[in-house]
Amino acid sequence: MTIGKYLRWKDEKGNAFRPVSLTGTALLNDRTLNKSTAFTYEERKEFELDGLLPPRVQTFDDQLNRVYDGFRSASTDIEKYLFLRALQDRNETLFYALLSRHIEEMTPIIYTPTVGKACQEFSHRYQKARGLYITADNVDKMDEMARQFAGKDIKIIVVTDSQGILGLGDQGVGGMGIPIGKLSLYTLGAGIHPARCLPIALDVGTDNQDLLDDPMYLGIPRRRMRGEEYKTFIKKFVTQVKRQFPEAVLQWEDFSKSNAFDNLSDYEEYIPSFNDDIQGTGSVVLAGILGAVKRKGESLVDQSYVVYGAGAGGVGVADQIYAGLLKEGCSHAVARERIFILDSQGLVFDDRDGLDEYKKRYAKPRAIAEGWQVAEQGKVSLSELIDNYPVTVLLGTSGIGGAFKESHVQKMMEYTKHPMIFPLSNPTANCEALPEDIYRWSDGQAIVATGSPFDNVTHNGEEFRIGQGNNVFIFPGVGLAAIVAKVEKITMDMFTTASYALAEMVSEEDIEQGCVYPRISDLKAVSLHVATRILENIQATDPNSLVAGQDIRQSLAEHIWEPVYLPYRRV
Repeated sequence: MTIGKYLRWKDEKGNAFRPVSLTGTALLNDRTLNKSTAFTYEERKEFELDGLLPPRVQTFDDQLNRVYDGFRSASTDIEKYLFLRALQDRNETLFYALLSRHIEEMTPIIYTPTVGKACQEFSHRYQKARGLYITADNVDKMDEMARQFAGKDIKIIVVTDSQGILGLGDQGVGGMGIPIGKLSLYTLGAGIHPARCLPIALDVGTDNQDLLDDPMYLGIPRRRMRGEEYKTFIKKFVTQVKRQFPEAVLQWEDFSKSNAFDNLSDYEEYIPSFNDDIQGTGSVVLAGILGAVKRKGESLVDQSYVVYGAGAGGVGVADQIYAGLLKEGCSHAVARERIFILDSQGLVFDDRDGLDEYKKRYAKPRAIAEGWQVAEQGKVSLSELIDNYPVTVLLGTSGIGGAFKESHVQKMMEYTKHPMIFPLSNPTANCEALPEDIYRWSDGQAIVATGSPFDNVTHNGEEFRIGQGNNVFIFPGVGLAAIVAKVEKITMDMFTTASYALAEMVSEEDIEQGCVYPRISDLKAVSLHVATRILENIQATDPNSLVAGQDIRQSLAEHIWEPVYLPYRRV
């Protein structure tokens, strides 16, 4: 079994082992080294563990069965989340081995939708320190903090300022649950060693009055930084990241829509970084559309696209569809013509006062709506757009539960036999429509994918598996490829490549069940395929890249950690 270049030591007989210097309670309290009841009798003697553990030595399978029983005995999802987080904090090898055995059951617990509630209740359920909390008072002292991470060998950082947590908004310091959860998925999907993952929460204040009024709130009880103060803080933070963690990829997560675009554009040339809400969301949605057009026997160019919700995720989706259309031969002008975005004011027109910069590239000329039947001149709602234009793809990124109606679906069926309808907003309560309703409204003809997990739907005796357009299919593979190739910039082309790679992982059986995504249980295979395709593209387009002429499979294997116990030798 491949262990990864960071943990490959062999004894005189060629057997893998791990050199360890910690002993006693220090060893038991180290979450990356602790084996708990699986320490052998010889290791207990060598590492001064006699009497510190129950006498019986358990096998790894014994431990996995025990902790799975504990997980199943928890009565609510938040209790299951807390159980898993506690396991992660004391024994990461056992934690990841358990997740890998029960991926479909446990990923909705460690991440969406349960992580949203965990963020809301963070201050009242805080357990143990993990990651970094950066404030205006300590951002200049990150060199001192970096000393806590041996060798500065951090490979991936996920950072949030907690202003746009899922569909929940500002959660203050409680947003730390998001980077912790995302990094768990990096390890689970791409095998990045947990010691090389660093979650960071930027505590820049909160405008959530409930948090400010809560005496238990663990963040700084002040209003959010804004304007130049915020920009100066972010600049200091990114500068310190590059200096203290020079080999790290930085993932921006759950920032407000304007800060999301600004931070990405300001620093994507300075440090290898990306925003999963923008680029990851766009990439996974394009992959689903590719699967859907395959089922329809059509192409991307044959569709017209509506993105309902023009925040960071929505515009990211539009950007990735645009990139896909260009890849398939569309001109820039035609590609933009086929994409419509709507926000709280309706269809985005290019003459609107105060139009956000990031929306301008998809804003439509007012002339396009001449002759349309609308209730209020100058405004076009979702219903009015669908009534007046042949929409074949409807994508929900609005966070407005129930926004898609039966009338929308039935009108779309006048334009295409199999409309694509993806209510993508998280958590489940914010989903624009329930899959069972869409199938009923379309008599089982629509192609449906969601952002949250849903059970299979049966309509007229036919069972449909609901594909989850989960960014976890994209970001672990992109991050791993960026780490292996040591790229200076994470490009749009990497995400487009990831979309096509993910679409390749959708089987004929999936398509026959109306599903345009693989199963979450295939996460590791998907992540490695995504990373492989990206590295192959880098090889083909950049003769000076680090992976030029390399065996990609071997290069990936050297970076992948497996959650297994190795024998320890004291050093």
